[in-house]
Amino acid sequence: MLQTATAIETFEALRERAREAGPKRLAVVDANEDVALTTTSEALEQGLVHAVLIGDGVAIRARAETLGLRALLASAEIVDTLDAPGCAVRMARDGVVDILLKGHVRTDVLLRAVLDRESGLRTGPLLSDAYLFEVVRDGRRRLILSTDGGINVAPNLEQKAQITRNGIAVLQRLGIARPKVAILSATEVVSPSVPSTVDAQALTRMGEAGELGDAEVFGPLALDNALLESAAREKGITSPVAGHADCLIVPNIEAGNILGKASKYLGGSSCAHFIVGVKLPILITSRVESSEDKLNSVALGVLFAG
Repeated sequence: MLQTATAIETFEALRERAREAGPKRLAVVDANEDVALTTTSEALEQGLVHAVLIGDGVAIRARAETLGLRALLASAEIVDTLDAPGCAVRMARDGVVDILLKGHVRTDVLLRAVLDRESGLRTGPLLSDAYLFEVVRDGRRRLILSTDGGINVAPNLEQKAQITRNGIAVLQRLGIARPKVAILSATEVVSPSVPSTVDAQALTRMGEAGELGDAEVFGPLALDNALLESAAREKGITSPVAGHADCLIVPNIEAGNILGKASKYLGGSSCAHFIVGVKLPILITSRVESSEDKLNSVALGVLFAG
């Protein structure tokens, strides 16, 4: 992995770097929700954020009191509004807040406000979900980025190209100067009967032409060939990406969703993720994610804020 001296390789290092960069202003959109409030409270205690709680002020205060989050209530700014998504987007557009965290609002409702053509936060042609998980190889921990398992259902070639650009940008911000990007499929053999392999070949050529950014891009690769040097060697794959991938570009949302959950619930990895392609990080945390995972996502957002 080619990287700078400051590359972030573990979640522990990610949280430490975020504490150095913080605190940032975290806006909780429709904050009357247990997971969002407890996550924000823990991030506040860690020195990662200043809290802005947006929504029904009376309900937010009552829920926080019930949860015993008195320190959060004592320091948070509460913005009382009936239109939490619209208010949050306006605050973000005006630079009043640095990160958005989904509360009780539905994801599609929040993203509709974010993507509004006249008043939204889009900065690039495509939004994508960047998912980090941790692996151990040769006794060394490192972070792997998988994308996109949360936004784009069945991306075409140009959408996959933009997802790849987004992923490269994320890893470069984490200190990896020239990321190794694996375009995943079920096989490393290009075949018209497996359309994702054809796309992978096209993306490889785009990477070689410098159209995707400063990165090594190669595919198609199966997951084992992307992450295990021994598997790549057995198949005779000589690309510098094979066995050393920093980034995994999945063929569709099902593959990305399954890969992310397998890394978490079968592999036991911690995780962090956020939506990129907009003016500021947007965190869509899940109820089933651990407290550590949620803090990792907030830390990731802090590093990318501004």
